[in-house]
Amino acid sequence: MKKHSIGKIFVLVLLMLAFVTGCAKDNSKITIVGSSALQLLAEQAGNDYRLTHPSSNIVVQGGGSGTGLSQVQAGAVQIGTSDVFAETKKGIDAKKLKDYKVAVVGIVPIVNKGVGVKDVSMKQLRQIFTGKLTNWKQLGGKNIPITVINRSKGSGTRDSFEDIVLHNQKAIKSQEQDSNGAVKKIVDSTPGTISYISFPYANGNNIQKLSIDGVKPTNKNITTNKWQLWAYQHMYTKGEPDKKTKAFIKYMLGKKVQQDLVPKIGYLSIDEMKVTRDSNNRVIKVGK
Repeated sequence: MKKHSIGKIFVLVLLMLAFVTGCAKDNSKITIVGSSALQLLAEQAGNDYRLTHPSSNIVVQGGGSGTGLSQVQAGAVQIGTSDVFAETKKGIDAKKLKDYKVAVVGIVPIVNKGVGVKDVSMKQLRQIFTGKLTNWKQLGGKNIPITVINRSKGSGTRDSFEDIVLHNQKAIKSQEQDSNGAVKKIVDSTPGTISYISFPYANGNNIQKLSIDGVKPTNKNITTNKWQLWAYQHMYTKGEPDKKTKAFIKYMLGKKVQQDLVPKIGYLSIDEMKVTRDSNNRVIKVGK
């Protein structure tokens, strides 16, 4: 056989090996897209998982619950994350998706500390976000106009907040932000602002978490629904997940994540809940 023919064969073999190796890498990839509220937990869990599964390749992105559900339904990602039940999202066929509840997260209204208010009633909170209250002095605070910062449409955090607080009333038109991080930054730096955010993000030099009807926003109060603003953190797959995705979800539901990582970051384990909530927002005590 001629030398140049052997050379061509050698190059072809190398190309085939590169292709096979590339496919193997692609096959190890798990793409997780959706809820920004769950992003912190998913990212940290993914990093920890890689320490014991070095061949894994876990990519976590935000975009909102609506994006997560639509992407997983389309088969574009392995896992779609959501703060809300798939049944409640228009255009999503929940029957084709498999639901894994991996945590619970609290939602808390936050204000810039300069407003001089630390507690509101649920009615007052509703009046703020529907535009009926427009100045903090109406709530015993300073004479500062109320500036509402809402979450973008498609946000599961927004859906959960409006379902529980607004009772089908229409939210006031306002500036919208698509992530917890963006909301936190604006409220921390802008006088008179109010918004709502997931518990793990609710910190900052100029941020004040609001109590509601005298109830403090704590994970302990969430377990009994005394603090009503909370949501399940769902991981959805399109039907039965493949082997690698199933292994990662099993890890998410295991003791290391549920007992260590979940509370460390500020979420709440499903196992700690004394109540359940369905897609119609009906809350039932566990065991009944």
